[in-house]
Amino acid sequence: MDVLICFCSCPDTTTAGRIADALVEERLAACVNLLPGLQSVYRWRGKLQRDAAEVLLLIKTTRARYPALQARLPQLHPYELPELLAVESAAGLPAYLQWVVESTRPVE
Repeated sequence: MDVLICFCSCPDTTTAGRIADALVEERLAACVNLLPGLQSVYRWRGKLQRDAAEVLLLIKTTRARYPALQARLPQLHPYELPELLAVESAAGLPAYLQWVVESTRPVE
């Protein structure tokens, strides 16, 4: 099973919750964890930036649903360039992995 864990930082809990709800409701994610307290340090347009109090989303999806997630996230996210990184899960509880697959399967 090709389960992915995707990372996305959000500016606040309201935005993070709205995005998480939409992704689960649209079956683009089986589960989204919201981890508050993130601080990002990065270079943007030649200047050092420091964003405090962001919220990190851990998005569980499948390889099959990733293209739709990748297309939808920029529509939901307020950042000019939202973070979206996906990593493959090497292993997991088989029943949980199956649940991710079933929870992200489009409704016909």
